Formats: sequence, structure tokens, C-alpha cells
Amino acid sequence: MFENLTDRLESALKQIKGEGRITELNIAATVKDIRRALVDADVNYKIAKDFTDRVKDKALGEKVLTAVSPGQLMVKIVKDELVELMGGAESEFNAKGNPAVILIAGLQGSGKTTFSAKLANFLKSRGRLSPMLVAADIYRPAAIDQLKVLGSQIEVDVYSEPENKDAVSIANNAIKEARSKNKNVVIIDTAGRLAIDEAMMTEVANVKAAVNPQEILFVVDSMTGQDAVNTAKAFNDRLNFTGVVLTKLDGDTRGGAALSIKYTVQKPIKFVSSGEKLDTLDVFYPERMAQRILGMGDITTLVEKAQQQFDEEQARKLEKKIRKNQFNFEDFKQQLEQIKKMGNIKDLLGMIPGVGKAIKDIDISDDAFKGIEAMINSMTRAEREDPDLINMSRKQRIAKGSGKDLNEVNAFLKQFEQMKQMMKMMNKMPMGRMGMKK
Repeated sequence: MFENLTDRLESALKQIKGEGRITELNIAATVKDIRRALVDADVNYKIAKDFTDRVKDKALGEKVLTAVSPGQLMVKIVKDELVELMGGAESEFNAKGNPAVILIAGLQGSGKTTFSAKLANFLKSRGRLSPMLVAADIYRPAAIDQLKVLGSQIEVDVYSEPENKDAVSIANNAIKEARSKNKNVVIIDTAGRLAIDEAMMTEVANVKAAVNPQEILFVVDSMTGQDAVNTAKAFNDRLNFTGVVLTKLDGDTRGGAALSIKYTVQKPIKFVSSGEKLDTLDVFYPERMAQRILGMGDITTLVEKAQQQFDEEQARKLEKKIRKNQFNFEDFKQQLEQIKKMGNIKDLLGMIPGVGKAIKDIDISDDAFKGIEAMINSMTRAEREDPDLINMSRKQRIAKGSGKDLNEVNAFLKQFEQMKQMMKMMNKMPMGRMGMKK
């Protein structure tokens, strides 16, 4: 999402690195480039100017910190200001009630329905809650069917009344149904339009008045840039929503919406979403996003994603096998499956400081492990559990079964053996223990 902005900011900050001290002259040039980078990222000019004015004032006020190089100091100042621009700290999400009611609003095409299902999945899997989805989008063709399909994928009930054209009564009836089924969260997917109109606003406002939701989330397509911010303002003036959701962060977008929306409507960004998979929803953390924008990576999120897939008992067994040099292809395949569940491979690598920039022009497919999996799947169970069994005739059979040539199979087996030795060495070191705690 922020690749171009990251490059531009890094270029701007590079000017001041190596300077002996911060002066009005060298800070002015840097700030000017930062402002241009923000405007090019579709940030409103007034917001960009206010931002860079604050950066300039802070930088000139920090001249006394002679122990810190100007480059490091400027990066810290810009990061801190980006964090503030995007809301400071992460915002609390209220899913407590009997049931808690979450109202989803936004324009047609913003990803409301998909987000509704993602939120239900998020609350069910991470919050240990029992959600129910409500199909209150009564105008868009197949909206009810879409929500039902998504609900079935995550095993969440969907309430609908296909013949009813009154969104308020649908919402009220759904809440009664939720109580009778002991559901503790109701997520109402409301109707959208291709553009803001009075009828849509009135209907959503009427649903809000009827159900008194704990949260009203405005879903916005981040690819629409500054238009998203203007739409958010119009919705907020009418609904006074509690938070914003940015969708399609994996698209070709410059990032202006993420940087501008909090400043404009003074409401926090609560969630960010990318892709169509129903587990690609994350809480929005301004500090982590600022770090990613500045090319610092995001190790905290990477560790959290790993911990969500982490099985402590399985890790203990794996550690024992590594100690005894018994790590095999079956174990390796299980580890690959856990990595794949964490999300897009390129996004995961981009969270490691310094790696994002290095791989930005490299096409890393989510199918990167397919060839390895094909070779493992072409092995017999005995071969997976005891790699030493694999002789030349077995290698030829594995190559044929996986659609690879013999050289590729040999290279994989050699890499696997090297990895086993490395893991064994790491496990002898104090920091190599796998006893991570959740």
C-alpha cells in the first residue's frame, strides 16, 4: 500500500543524514520533500502542511540533542507525528452487550458485506464470541446470498428476511432472534449506494435509532483516496460513527485515506482489511503502521500472527525431535502449513525490518511453497518420516510424481539437510529454545 510513499520519505530523510546538526536550512529542504511526498500520496494539502509544520517546529526545537544524529532524530520526529496523525494509540472496540450491536455502513462497493463476515470471523476466533450476521442490505441483488455464503464459510448464522423491505424491522427482529439463540454479538450489514443520497442516509440513520448500536463502523475503500475522506465526513455528519474500517489495503493505493481520515473526521481507524480471505482482518495500530510507512518493518504484528498459529504442545514435541536430529519431512510440511495460515508471504516478509524494500520489486507468489509441497506429497509416509530412506530410485519416483526434475529434488533434499543441521545448532544455544509463550 505505502511503497511509493515509503520510497519518497526515505529519499527526503536521506538528505539530512550525515549532516553535523539540524539547521533551519537543511530542515526546510527535508520538510518540503516530505510535504510533496504526502500530497502525492493523496493527502489533502492542508493536512500535509500542518503535519510538516509540526515536524519542522519539533526538529528545530530539538537542536540540543547533540548526542543523536540529525538523521535518526528526524526519523523519530516524523514517525511520532505519523502516529499522531493516524490516531495515536489503537482504539478500543466495544463488543460487550446482550447482545452487542455493530452497525456497518458505507458506500456500495466499499467491501461492507465481506468486512461484516471478516469481523464475525475475527470476533469468533480471536474474541471467543458467538456472533450473528444480519442481511439488512435489501436493495443490492444477491446481497443476502453473498452474506449467507460467507457466513457458511465461517460457520456463523445469518439472519435474513428476503421478502421484507423494511431494514429497521429486519434489524429489530434479528436482535430478538440473537437473544433467543444466546448470540452475544449482532453485526448488521446495511445497504449502500454508488453515491451518497438522502434515502440511504435516512434508512441507515433510522436503523441506528432503532437498535442503538455499541459500534457504528464506516467501511471505506482505501483505493478511493481523498474521495474516501470526503465520503467519511458526509457519513459522520449524519451518523456520528464510532470508527473507520479501511478495506482493500492490498490494492494499488497511495495511502492518503489512512493518513487523512482521522484528522478530518476525528474518529479512529479501528480495523484494516486486505484481500478476500475471511481471516485477513487486523486491528489498526497507528505506531505499527507508521513504522511500516518509514520502512522500519513490523516485527510485533509478525510475532502476533505467528502466535495465533502457534501450538505450544506441538512446539515442545518439535523441539525434542530437533534435539535428537529426528526432524523430518512430515514436521516440515506442518510448519509450512502454519506459515501459510499467517497470510500473504510477501506481506509477512515485508514486516521484517530492511526486507520490505529489498523485495518490493520481486514477485513472491502465495504459491511459493507449492513445488516443495508437491515433492513432499510424492514421498511415501515412510520416506517422510525417515529421509535417510531416500535413495536414487526413490528420488526419481519423487521427481516424476511432483513434476520436478531430479536436480530440483536433489537441491531440495540438500537444503533440507542443511536446515536440519542449522536447527540442531540453534537449539543448543540459549536463545534457540522454542518454548515461546502465548
